[in-house]
Amino acid sequence: MKELLSESEIVMTELLSDEFLQKLEFLAKENAEVYKHNKPFPHIYFDDFLPLDAAEAALRDFPQPKQLVWSEFNNSNEKKLAFDAVEKLPQADRDVLYFLNSRPMLQFLEVLTGIQNVIPDPYYVGGGLHQIKRGGKLGVHADFNYHTKLKLDRRINVLIYLNKDWKEEYGGHFELWDRKMTRAEGKILPLFNRCAIFSTTSFSYHGHPTPLACPPDRTRKSIATYYYSNGRPEEEMGESHSTLFQEIPGAKRPVEHAVRKVLHAITPPIIGDAIKKVRH
Repeated sequence: MKELLSESEIVMTELLSDEFLQKLEFLAKENAEVYKHNKPFPHIYFDDFLPLDAAEAALRDFPQPKQLVWSEFNNSNEKKLAFDAVEKLPQADRDVLYFLNSRPMLQFLEVLTGIQNVIPDPYYVGGGLHQIKRGGKLGVHADFNYHTKLKLDRRINVLIYLNKDWKEEYGGHFELWDRKMTRAEGKILPLFNRCAIFSTTSFSYHGHPTPLACPPDRTRKSIATYYYSNGRPEEEMGESHSTLFQEIPGAKRPVEHAVRKVLHAITPPIIGDAIKKVRH
């Protein structure tokens, strides 16, 4: 029967199969307590997360750096490519991203994280596909905490890695840092079909600050989706903010950081406040 289906039909059939949906239900129930108590903030990762056919198809369809007009970030904090216009992606990647915003996925996340009334982002702001070339990095940071268009609080990140035969020495580990930014309490290698999930707050510091050391013909590929709620616990409340990059202990400060510090010192508060509002 499977050989009579198109690749897209196979992907969706696998993602919506009773077997996979039951797997999600089991994973959520069995790991809810583990997720809640993991340090430095609630998180977990699962290997072999997607059905194999869906993961293989998503990797085959994953566009190379020159195949799309990616959003390119190239500064002292981040050097990466991103693409969030999901409707323009190849079929398999689009199918996986649409599934990640579906009811079964939301139900899975609610049970796993304990966060109720989870809302997906139909705009995939900041999500979609991410790709990092050799020498690229993503500084340790806390993510933006408020969706300005939907007026919702950001609560959960889901990352699915698509890197086959990825060696430890290539780097690109997803690092989870403690609130005081003294050390990384966890490091997750971005292996093929490995899914990392964590709760998003203003103190869930994460990233991969060490430049990627993979071969020139390889890239670090991932699928990202973010989830929201209308409000958040009182202990997590605070002003809305964009990405909050952090300094790594012992790291040299780039020149642009020093320039920003000087500009901040000489800029009148009223102008500084206006700039912040524009950024948000």
